[in-house]
Amino acid sequence: MTNLLTNEIPADKFRTDAPLLEVTDLSVTFPQRGGPSVQAVRGISYQVHRGEFLGIVGESGSGKSVSSLALMGLLPSSAQVTGSITFAGRSLLEMNDRQLSRIRGQEISMIFQDPLSALTPVYTVGDQIAEALLLHDAALSKRAAAARAIELLQIVGIPAPERRARAFPHEYSGGMRQRAMIAMAIANDPLLIIADEPTTALDVTIQAQILDVLEKAKSLTGAAVVLITHDLGVVAGHADRLAVMYAGKLVENGLTDEVFASPHMPYTIGLLRSVPNMQTAGTQRLVPLEGRPPSLTALPRGCPFAARCPIAVDACLDTEPVLRNHAQAAPGAPVVGPGEATHVAACHRSAEIAAGALTRPDIFPRPEPLAVEHQEKNRAAQPVLRVTGLVRHFPLTRGGVFSRQIGTVRAVDGVSFSVQPGQTLGLVGESGCGKTTTILEILEMTKPQAGQILVDGQDVSTLGRADLLRLRKDVQIVFQDPMAALDPRMPIGDIIAEPLTVHGVKPGARRARVAELLDLVGLDPMMADRYPHEFSGGQRQRVGIARALATNPRLVVLDEPVSALDVSIQAGVINLLEDLKEQLNLSYLFVAHDLAIVRQIADTVAVMYLGRIVEYGPVAEVFAHPRHPYTQALISAAPIPDPVIERSRTRMLLEGDLPSPTEQIDGCNFRSRCPLYTLLPPQKKAICESIDPLLAQTGTVETACHHVEHSALLPAAVQPPTSLTRNSSHQEKENHP
Repeated sequence: MTNLLTNEIPADKFRTDAPLLEVTDLSVTFPQRGGPSVQAVRGISYQVHRGEFLGIVGESGSGKSVSSLALMGLLPSSAQVTGSITFAGRSLLEMNDRQLSRIRGQEISMIFQDPLSALTPVYTVGDQIAEALLLHDAALSKRAAAARAIELLQIVGIPAPERRARAFPHEYSGGMRQRAMIAMAIANDPLLIIADEPTTALDVTIQAQILDVLEKAKSLTGAAVVLITHDLGVVAGHADRLAVMYAGKLVENGLTDEVFASPHMPYTIGLLRSVPNMQTAGTQRLVPLEGRPPSLTALPRGCPFAARCPIAVDACLDTEPVLRNHAQAAPGAPVVGPGEATHVAACHRSAEIAAGALTRPDIFPRPEPLAVEHQEKNRAAQPVLRVTGLVRHFPLTRGGVFSRQIGTVRAVDGVSFSVQPGQTLGLVGESGCGKTTTILEILEMTKPQAGQILVDGQDVSTLGRADLLRLRKDVQIVFQDPMAALDPRMPIGDIIAEPLTVHGVKPGARRARVAELLDLVGLDPMMADRYPHEFSGGQRQRVGIARALATNPRLVVLDEPVSALDVSIQAGVINLLEDLKEQLNLSYLFVAHDLAIVRQIADTVAVMYLGRIVEYGPVAEVFAHPRHPYTQALISAAPIPDPVIERSRTRMLLEGDLPSPTEQIDGCNFRSRCPLYTLLPPQKKAICESIDPLLAQTGTVETACHHVEHSALLPAAVQPPTSLTRNSSHQEKENHP
């Protein structure tokens, strides 16, 4: 049994009021036909009080979502659920589905991870919200429910709520669908809101809006919130208490500030050290958390984390630790009970960690940079890639046999940038801004609709078939989803060798090159005969990187290469990419939406908005002094995994969603969301409304904004890392236990 202790307000007082939700020794097992059962959740216990915000974090497969579905009674009938779940004094596990249905949606509501699959596609959004009201209030008329649905859409910030209430889910953007889910969740003023990864698939700007709406919903209804996420920056800014799950169990719990400042479980330390921090990114290497969680069908004896733990001892292999107060963590100490401690961890060595005998760098040391002889970079060297005035428009048609064009999708609308030898260009922006279309135009290597693409000084539109085939060896890609990018029917040796086969390399040389590449990306060459499903997500991405390097390219296009990976795995892949860049003198075009990772790996950054680049320059300068309001908003919205900093920041939230690329917008296409535009006098607003801004040089940075000199009117996007002299105050934090 695992005990998760109650939160307290203030931190030095114990809670005495009865918890709203009390989970005791909850276990969930899924029987498997012809195989061992899956122990998805193993004896977890926790309490949530009224108005409390609990964050539950952990890697994929740790049991976070299963535990919440058990609470809602939404698990399949084959699931075996034991323990007890008490909500407002009533036992939920003893209720049948009819009884639970009276509570679901009224007293307990849930915000699901994928709003598109959670909403019924054949009913309007307004009708679905009204249905949630009518199901729990027989006295409410349909007209009153419809009016309340419109009111709720307005509360969660959806523009034109009367019109949007009549729209269907597919007519909403991702952020608007998630807002509609929140509106439905708060419709009946619930006592508890469970949010299961509500921002995972959203851009950072939309994520900030959704979290702001969730906080607003919490304050309006007075509800407690259980937030399930893998983003430590999100819980840093919002959660009162933090619980960490691993292999179906809770391994650490405490007040958010305490856990971030002084984690006592090596797994929590590994998570915190592996996540990129936008304030420190680029000044030091990330700390990878090697290995992967054990299979829930064959859990090892002892601590499930022992195989990945650098400080594991014999006791870790024999006995699974239970949650204890770090002051009581000596062998034989009793398990803590409710009200006895505020910070507990399941580790045999947590007392040493808490006392400072084992520090974070002792447990997970920061890797040293790769020792490579650096050649003097020639600033006047020819770029590996130069894109000038690139345009890609798609016709928007209507009709079948006799189709006619009714508009134009301006996916890429005059983009220019260059990638220097041995350097990384980060291409960032919200979904739909044209990042992927830009790289596809480059990789296609055909004459663009307008503009020019030069690879090693050669115009791709002038090359013949044989010359293009030779040039393709120099430009390779690593895809976003490592599982979808690998053929499941082929062993990885054949997958890596495929580009070599295309270019006519003989079988013996192919086998030798595959072994060399596997070793280069940190995999055992003996794994060449295995299939993709036998590898973890991080290992599959390493296979994708090995395939991209097979032809000794000069430029590697990285299309969100770590967005599908857990944060613990991301660090190892990012470090590998940095090492390969130095070792092989590669150039990267790095497409991403995670600004901390971009700051970690990129030398130059280009910020895209609606098919255009709005800011372009050295990554350190752009992040330290963003000039365009859109760049400032992106940096402001990116969460920082530090509760003190995250809660003291002045946030700048963008209004609304990204406009459609089919719209013809006069003047600046960002002004409808621009926070600076609203602060300008009428004569300056008129410039934004009538003239389309072009990129103009301001120091070392190019910015497409008419009023760069007024950017100081906006709040600072992120606290400048004045204390970050690489070795001063940050070193003190490194050595903190």
